[in-house]
Amino acid sequence: MLHDADNPPLPPPSLVRITYNDKLARQFVAASVVWGIVGMLVGLLCALQLAHHSANVAPFFTFGRLRPLHTNAVIFAFVGNMLFAGIYYSTQRLLKTRVASDLLGAIHFWGWQAIIVAAAITLPLGYTQGKEYAELEWPVDIAVTLIWVVFAVNFFWTIAKRREKHLYVALWFYIATIVTVALLYIVNNLAIPWSPLKSYSLFGGVQDALTQWWYGHNAVAFFLTTPVLGIMYYFLPKAAGRPVYSYRLSVIHFWALVFVYIWAGPHHLLYTALPEWAQTLGVVFSVMLWAPSWGGMLNGLLTLRGAWDKVRVDPVLKFFVAAVTFYGMATFEGPLLSIKSVNGLAHYTDWIVGHVHEGALGWNGFMAAGLFYWLVPRLYNTRLHSKAAADVHFWIGTVGILLYVISMWVGGITQGLMWRAVNEQGALVYPSFVETLMALRPMYWTRLVGGTMYLAGFILMAWNLWRTARSGVATDAEAMVLDTPVADDGVPWWRVAFGAPVLLTALLVGTFMSIAVMTAVASLAVASLGVGVAVLGVIAVQLAGAGGRPSWHRLVEGRAMIFTVLTVLAVFAGGVAELIPSLVINRAEIRTVRTRPYTPLELEGRDVYIREGCYNCHSQMIRPMRAETLRYGEPSRLEESIFDHPFQWGSKRTGPDLAREGGRYPNLWHLRHLADPRSTSPGSNMPSYTHLATDRVDLSRTADKLDAMRAVGVPYRAAELTAAAAIATAQGRAIADDLRANGARVAPDSEAVALIAYLQRLGRTQGNPDTAAAVAAATPGPAPAPAPAH
Repeated sequence: MLHDADNPPLPPPSLVRITYNDKLARQFVAASVVWGIVGMLVGLLCALQLAHHSANVAPFFTFGRLRPLHTNAVIFAFVGNMLFAGIYYSTQRLLKTRVASDLLGAIHFWGWQAIIVAAAITLPLGYTQGKEYAELEWPVDIAVTLIWVVFAVNFFWTIAKRREKHLYVALWFYIATIVTVALLYIVNNLAIPWSPLKSYSLFGGVQDALTQWWYGHNAVAFFLTTPVLGIMYYFLPKAAGRPVYSYRLSVIHFWALVFVYIWAGPHHLLYTALPEWAQTLGVVFSVMLWAPSWGGMLNGLLTLRGAWDKVRVDPVLKFFVAAVTFYGMATFEGPLLSIKSVNGLAHYTDWIVGHVHEGALGWNGFMAAGLFYWLVPRLYNTRLHSKAAADVHFWIGTVGILLYVISMWVGGITQGLMWRAVNEQGALVYPSFVETLMALRPMYWTRLVGGTMYLAGFILMAWNLWRTARSGVATDAEAMVLDTPVADDGVPWWRVAFGAPVLLTALLVGTFMSIAVMTAVASLAVASLGVGVAVLGVIAVQLAGAGGRPSWHRLVEGRAMIFTVLTVLAVFAGGVAELIPSLVINRAEIRTVRTRPYTPLELEGRDVYIREGCYNCHSQMIRPMRAETLRYGEPSRLEESIFDHPFQWGSKRTGPDLAREGGRYPNLWHLRHLADPRSTSPGSNMPSYTHLATDRVDLSRTADKLDAMRAVGVPYRAAELTAAAAIATAQGRAIADDLRANGARVAPDSEAVALIAYLQRLGRTQGNPDTAAAVAAATPGPAPAPAPAH
């Protein structure tokens, strides 16, 4: 056979033996199981504390301090380690190469465990940012960022040295997870430190609220959903012995989910002081999430076509099928809860708690169990020790989830209806908040039973996996693959990056976004144009692979860099559209609204409030609803929380809203309530905080706090920083004198006095009139006008 001398024939490809690094998967599986037990034990203790107050042990083991530990342990320790195990195992096999760096993998594993230990120590000690799913303080945040970069470098380096050109669908979801979590985590955790372990959020008020739930909602999306979907797309077909049902459906599922999910965060803030346009945006995109979410669920379940007989006898498939089903239930319920009429009933109630655990226990927990039962025997070259025990785990876990979720559904709906119940005379039927709490006690005990059953099944799994590992030998799998470099497809990169689908999508997004600034007639015309563009886009995608040419998406799958950039752009579009207008609006409000910053002692009290985790049970946001205004006062306004870094709007009401708590009760009532909540509110499940009366505020650090707040935009004067301790002492003495006059003795610099000062300020944007004279006398320079006595 003759060959062109200028183009000599390529040598025939040779086979090369690959030894995968499965040690990483073994380590992450073991860590996930251990931390899962720890996180669920803490969760059970929290459930017991809500059912009976005596389970709280102040100061370190109260519900307010343990609830963040529970959520962080389950999300980042249990699910996080599970994700890394599945990603490292599947990525090497999909790319036909060993992980790029064993050293980076080891740093990732041990660094992540060190972060979890740091969280387990700092959170019970009260070092928290006070933001849901982002409680960890700034040194730990830096560590998380660095370890995530290590993970990302190792992952993309492995992609760069791959022997398989096209990226399988599981890898798409891994890529989206890595880049999006980095963006979310960094932006939401921007803060100004004022001590080695404390900081204040860069954002405040509505800025912080929108940024936090942009992060909080999408932490669920891109840490608890997209990577688990990637694991589903790899391990479910492996376990079933069937290919993924539909490649085209997986393409639609991925891009629609990545683009739409990022916009939906504002649905956590409906009926709040958030601008109406942002709330509407969140609702629209949340409802749109039904389509891609259920598309993914159906793609997973339909993969089992022809293999449903295996589900009856294979515990791995039982867990996978149940997990995907729970994913479908949770992603149906999420958009449902974002509809304003439903949200008005459900928000702040235990219905939301049930919804969250439906996803965490059913979707994440059962996917983890199926993954571990499939993976551990292969990692140790043996068979699963007991399929019967795995079946028992499945049924105990399923019943436990149902008891948990149904009890929270019933409890949440009961709460919502009791809160809004108004009689014919227009008065509240249940004026005491504790009445609603006492009605939920049976549901709290039922939740505890369900959670105990779920944990019992998980411990049974841990025993089963331990026996399985002991019966085998830790083995790094090997494979023979063709040692060929990734071939060039001959298409210029720019034709892929700026292909017809990309340009049409950009045009479509720009078209619909322009509607916001147009008149009604113009917006209708532009919307019609957008529909036309969408139709053309569908036609273009269908024709892209005609005539034997590879489709555009097939080309993108072979270009990892372009695929990653397009993913970032899809995520970035929603983030920018949400956040930038809010940041601009809030800055304008700061310049025009005359809201006074907290006094030094009120700021100290606010820090105590955050440290004790009071935001886990109390909201500070009165919604514009008849029942809420009757119970709490006029609806909250945007400017009232403008100097809150972080914001304290809350997401759950185990206790009443505190937005207008100032002046509602005398100082003595608050002191007694802190020492023994049952003495003022019979039936309350709030912990006793007797230590606050004896623990002292370190006023030598108060100026540092004011300086940090000044750095994030709170307009403290230099003279206030200089005299911060004196001002705090004067206000504390005024409160202590009032308490002494009523028969209670407490030090002016006690934490109880500081917390009382903060609570008495809430709802009084011009300051507390009862202590205004003492504050003014201690403040050097021209003092602000005295606060009105409202």
